[in-house]
Amino acid sequence: MRRAGLLLLALALWPGATLAQQPLRVVAPFHVESMEPSRDGFNFTRMGVAENLVGADDGGLPVPQLAEGWTLSEDRLTWRMTIRAGATFHDGSPVLAEAVAASLLRARSKPGPLANAPLTSITADGPRVVELRTSTPFTPLLAFLAESSAQILAPASWDEAGGIRALIGTGPYRLVGFQPPFRFEVERFEGWNGGPRPAIARAIYESVPRGETRALMAESGRADLAFTLDPAGTDRLRRSPRVEVRVMPIPRTQTIKLNAGLPIFADVRARQAVSLAIDRDGIARGILRSPGAAATQFFPPTLAEWHVAGLAPLRRDPAEARRLLAAAGWTAGPGGILTRDGHPFRFTLRTFSTRPELPVVAAAIQESLREVGIDMQIAVGVSSDIPAGHRDGTLEAGLMARNFSQVPDPIGTLLADFGPQGGDWGAMGWTSPELVERLAALGRTTDPAERAALRQRASAILQAEMPVIPVAWYDLRVAISRRLANVSVDPLELSYRIAAMRWVE
Repeated sequence: MRRAGLLLLALALWPGATLAQQPLRVVAPFHVESMEPSRDGFNFTRMGVAENLVGADDGGLPVPQLAEGWTLSEDRLTWRMTIRAGATFHDGSPVLAEAVAASLLRARSKPGPLANAPLTSITADGPRVVELRTSTPFTPLLAFLAESSAQILAPASWDEAGGIRALIGTGPYRLVGFQPPFRFEVERFEGWNGGPRPAIARAIYESVPRGETRALMAESGRADLAFTLDPAGTDRLRRSPRVEVRVMPIPRTQTIKLNAGLPIFADVRARQAVSLAIDRDGIARGILRSPGAAATQFFPPTLAEWHVAGLAPLRRDPAEARRLLAAAGWTAGPGGILTRDGHPFRFTLRTFSTRPELPVVAAAIQESLREVGIDMQIAVGVSSDIPAGHRDGTLEAGLMARNFSQVPDPIGTLLADFGPQGGDWGAMGWTSPELVERLAALGRTTDPAERAALRQRASAILQAEMPVIPVAWYDLRVAISRRLANVSVDPLELSYRIAAMRWVE
């Protein structure tokens, strides 16, 4: 891997290298700490190294990937997935159903959506058929199989203890260099039979945490694809002749995760007051430069089935926020900060700069909350601080951008975030038996009217209880080199789609 990585670097820096010989350079803010699918697997599926049994189209509907087709039994308890004929792993070994089943069983034992699916067995039935059985009908299973932690890897990927020692997938590109946490390299896998032969022979992924650095790399030609740009950098790049800028709404929402187990947030009136204090319109216009991004409810309009048109919208009303806080027993204290039983209404909000707008949004929220007597401190760290704080109980609040499409059906995210135990990126110290039951029922039924009613009620519960507070809907900003053709941006962020791209000579 080291030799291949040096070769890629030499080609990138060699002035005489033709465009076709140069690697495609992708920059994004996400570190690659390990090859473990349940942690950083999304980086490798996005770069085409690993495939899942199932993919998703732009609307979130399932499409064949490593599985060329599937059937569901009449009782809706048994799924049979037929593996693509002639598929091979990157080490040359054939993709057999037994290996696929082993990958899925391992994924089920790790944190991820499959752990929440009512699976009773995953077995091989002959060389090319994998059978998955559930205890109850579970309509979102195909979407769960499209999530990156369910990627299919060769048996040689694992060591004797079950840890990963090599990422041996089935995708159009194979891993040839891995330098965690900032970089890995891939090259075209000539044995891939899942579609047309990729025109791009080599690619490099680089983690670049600072948004302005990613924008500068795109502007200078040091990056061919730059993802997750900040609004200011996007405006400047629009004037550059080197790049095309695309901005598109995606199924992601900026949210504040509150620890409802704390005395200050245990009362729903306090959580509602925090929501009422936030100036969402000001954040959308002044910081995000997207007036339509102010979140009026949990799910953005891009999730048409989940966005409830008749739901009373979230609004800013500082006077109502003060009234609710007073009703909850909070009174004015020193410096205008509310107190109750001798304790100030003070907490720390954790956020991260991987998404460059989040610290700026946090500062705006801080100012809004100060107006109603709440003292919010800001701690800017890394994205893993929020789930780590959930697990060890130290998190008071966290500002993040929650993706509802990594499992193409949002119910996968909701089951993880709002199940009985909450979730690393969802509820903390709060649960709703009714919401849990509504989500479970969604997994069982296929009746369109019943599903619509269940989704509407789930949205209404979240809007009323505010265990997680929506702030803004999300626009994905991407800079694309004009040296590239046939570029499409995946609104679900499952893939960078580099296998379909080509150089413009």
